[in-house]
Amino acid sequence: MKLTKVIVGVYAANCYILADEKEGKSVVIDPGDDVKDIIDAIDASKTKVEYILLTHGHADHTSAAEEIRNKYNAPIAISREDYNMMKSRELMYGKLIDEVDIYIEDNQVFEFGNIKLKALYTPGHTPGGVSFLGENMVFTGDTLFKRSVGRTDFTGGDFNAIIDSIKNRLMTLPDEMVVFPGHGSKTSIKEEKMYNPFL
Repeated sequence: MKLTKVIVGVYAANCYILADEKEGKSVVIDPGDDVKDIIDAIDASKTKVEYILLTHGHADHTSAAEEIRNKYNAPIAISREDYNMMKSRELMYGKLIDEVDIYIEDNQVFEFGNIKLKALYTPGHTPGGVSFLGENMVFTGDTLFKRSVGRTDFTGGDFNAIIDSIKNRLMTLPDEMVVFPGHGSKTSIKEEKMYNPFL
């Protein structure tokens, strides 16, 4: 298994390519911008993209999804709540995704090669925020950061909901679980239990 992080866009969002190199399959998580850099990372992995997984619907995590889908013919997956949020903001911000291939359900499992990622609903930053749980890692989007949590002052944000998501969906995971957030550096569940001032 190989994990590649590509930092994209003016907000320095983390796009991840998680690959099972032996089986030649991968997923792309949150392709937010800088399409060429993401394509270069995918091509370097020499794998077939099975899914494009979106943790939430903000532009800095979704803007390159359409181009990645068009190039690799891989389905885009996002929660229905966040796609509806994106649709309601098209007049202001333009259309980011023409259509969704898969509406993510809580606890839905995405398999590619010998890797499985389970979707955990973690709303709060957005109405339909999702984290993706692997064997020893979790991709938290803008829900949980190193020593911080996602903003909730955007439309659809809810501070009580994000704290509930973190405490009841993420902090219940094993301490050694590595957290790969939507911005910034990685952390662990244990570190955030000990040092995150919001928890």
